[in-house]
Amino acid sequence: MPAGADVYVLAASIGKRLAKAAVIGVVDGAPVDLNTPLTDGQKVEIVTADTSLGLHTLRHSTAHVLAQAVLEMWPGATFAIGPPIEDGFYYDFELPDGQTFTDQDLERIDAKMREIVKANQPFVRSEMPSVEALDLMADHQYKREIIERVSQAADGLDSELASEGAGGDTISFYRNTDDFVDMCTGPHVPTTGRLEHFKLMKVAGAYWRGDEKGPMLQRIYGTAWADAKALKAHLHRLEEAAKRDHRRLANELDLLSFPSEIGGGLAVWHPKGAVLRKIVEDYSRQRHEEAGYDFAYTPNLANGKLFEISGHLDFYADGMYPPMEMDNGVYYPKPMNCPMHVLIYRSRQRSYRDLPIRLFELGTVYRYERAGTLHGLMRIRGFTQDDSHIFLTQEQLHEELSSLLGFVLDMLRSFGFDDFQAKLSTRPPEKSVGSDEIWDLATEALRAAIDDAGLPYEIDEGGGAFYGPKIDVDVKDALGRAWQLSTLQADFTLPERFGLEYVGSDGGRHQPVMVHRALMGSIERFIGVLIEHFGGNFPLWLAPVQIEVLPVAEGHATYAHQVVTQLADRGYRVAITEANDPLGKRIRNAKQQKLPYVLVVGDDDVEAGTVGVNPRGGEVERDVKVDEFLARLDTELAQRV
Repeated sequence: MPAGADVYVLAASIGKRLAKAAVIGVVDGAPVDLNTPLTDGQKVEIVTADTSLGLHTLRHSTAHVLAQAVLEMWPGATFAIGPPIEDGFYYDFELPDGQTFTDQDLERIDAKMREIVKANQPFVRSEMPSVEALDLMADHQYKREIIERVSQAADGLDSELASEGAGGDTISFYRNTDDFVDMCTGPHVPTTGRLEHFKLMKVAGAYWRGDEKGPMLQRIYGTAWADAKALKAHLHRLEEAAKRDHRRLANELDLLSFPSEIGGGLAVWHPKGAVLRKIVEDYSRQRHEEAGYDFAYTPNLANGKLFEISGHLDFYADGMYPPMEMDNGVYYPKPMNCPMHVLIYRSRQRSYRDLPIRLFELGTVYRYERAGTLHGLMRIRGFTQDDSHIFLTQEQLHEELSSLLGFVLDMLRSFGFDDFQAKLSTRPPEKSVGSDEIWDLATEALRAAIDDAGLPYEIDEGGGAFYGPKIDVDVKDALGRAWQLSTLQADFTLPERFGLEYVGSDGGRHQPVMVHRALMGSIERFIGVLIEHFGGNFPLWLAPVQIEVLPVAEGHATYAHQVVTQLADRGYRVAITEANDPLGKRIRNAKQQKLPYVLVVGDDDVEAGTVGVNPRGGEVERDVKVDEFLARLDTELAQRV
C-alpha cells in the first residue's frame, strides 16, 4: 500500500464491491473508522454491514442521527446515552418544560432523520482533554456527569463510560455538522448516507443510570439493518412475535395473571395454567426419577449465616430481598437452592461408593429484579427452578458432565426444541472465589462436555458465577429467536466453603466436586417460552384442555356426556359446552381457545356411535367412530408432537 493509505484505500485495492460494502475496519483487533491511516505490519479486517460488528456500527451511528434530529427539533432538549442493542438502538432524552414524545412525534423525528441521511453528512472524529469536553457539553448535564465520572475514575472504566467516549482523561467526539456533536468512542460509518434502513419503534420511560431515585428520561427505541429486505424481515418477525406474546396469550387462554394487589413480578396460576404447569413439572419429575435422581425439599427462607458461608451475601446481595429480623437472627428469602442441598449432603458421612449423589428439587426462589426489568414470565421475582446438584469425585466429573448435557438436550427435544447453541462462561475477573487451578479444571471439564455433545459454542469471557464456570444452553423457537434455558456449572468452591468431604478408597478424606444444573432454568420462564414457541397451540400432550365436545342441540347432551366419559376414562383432559348458544358460536369460542380437537355430535352420531372431528388447523371429518378417534389420540400422545 502507498504511504498514508487508510482502511478504505485498502478495501478499494481488494475490490470495488468490498469498498462499497465496508463500514469500518478492525486494525490489530481494535475497531476503527475507515479513514484511519495504516502502518506497515498491521493486521487489518474489513467489516461489512451484514456482519454482527457491522450491524452494531450501523445501529450506533443511527442512534447518533436520532439524537441529532431530536436536538434540532426541540431546542433546549438534552441527551444522555444512546447505545446499540440487540436488533436495534435507543437514545435517552430530557425535553424542556416537561414535554413528552407522542407517536406523532416519532413520525416527525423519522422524517427529520431521513433528511439527515439524505444530506450524506460525514462522521468526523476528534479528541480533547476532559476539561475542554466539559465546556463543549456545558448545556448537557448528563454528558457532563459522564465526563466527570471519567475524570474521577481511578480503577478503570465501566462499559457505559467506554461507549460514551471515555478514555482516561481524553474524551472522543464525533461531529456531523457545525451544530451537532456527540461523545462517542466510535467507530462510525463514514457518512449518514449509509443509514437508510431504519425504523423508530416506541417511546418508553427510563431512569437515568437505572436509578429509581434519579431523573426519569424518555427513551426512543429503533431498529436498523443493512438493507431493506433485512429490515422488512425483522418487522415481520416482530409482528409474529406480538401475536405470540405470552402475556397476551396467557390472558386470552386464561392461564395466569399478575394481580397488582400482589406486587410486580409475582404470578398467580389459573386452573388451566396450573394444569399446564403440572404437566411440565410431572414430566420433569418422571424423567429425573428414571435417571436416578433423589428428590429433595427445602424451605423458602433461611438464616443469613447460611448465605454468608455460601458467599451470596458477598457477591449476590443486590439480587436478594431485604432481610427479615427475627428474635433469633436475620433471615432472607432464598435466592438459590444450592446452599441447602449442600447441607443435605453434609448431614452424614459420605463414601466414594455413594458418589455421584444427584439431588433434584422443584424449589421456589425469590430474587429482587428492578421494576423496569420485569417482563411477564420471562423476568419475574418469584419462580421455581428445576434445580439439581450433583456431588461427585473429580475423576467422575468429565463423564458426569457429558451425561448431564445429553440429558438436558434430550429433555428439551421432548418439548419440541431441536436447535441448540452453547456458551461457555469463564471466571469473572473481579467477583469470584477459589484458586486459578480449580477454575481451570472446572472450565476444561465443561469444554470437554460441549465437545462430546458436538454443540456449537462461544466463549463468554468473565461471565461465570462467582463460584465456578458454566455452560448455558440456548434454544431457538419457531421464530428463530434464541432463549437461554439450561445451565451447567462446575463448582469446586462451595464444597470447600462448607467443608464437604467423602471417604475415598484409600481411607482418606477428600473434597467432592459439585455440579449445579437447572434444566428449564425456571418453570415459569420455560412455560413462557413454550407459549410463544407454540403460539398457544400446544401439542396434544401439553394442552390443558385437549378436547371439547359440543352437542348440536339439547337432545344430544346425553350422548355427548357418554363421549366425554369415554375420553376421560382413557386419561384425556376433556370439556363439554352445552347447547345454550348456537353451534357456530361455540365452535368459534373453542377454536379461539386453540384446543387440539373439537368434537361435534348430532343425530347421526347418536345412532352410529360416531363423532364429527374438527382438528385444529385440519379438515373436518364426519362419522368417525369413537374407538377409531381414541386410537388416533393414543398414537399422537405417544409421539409428543
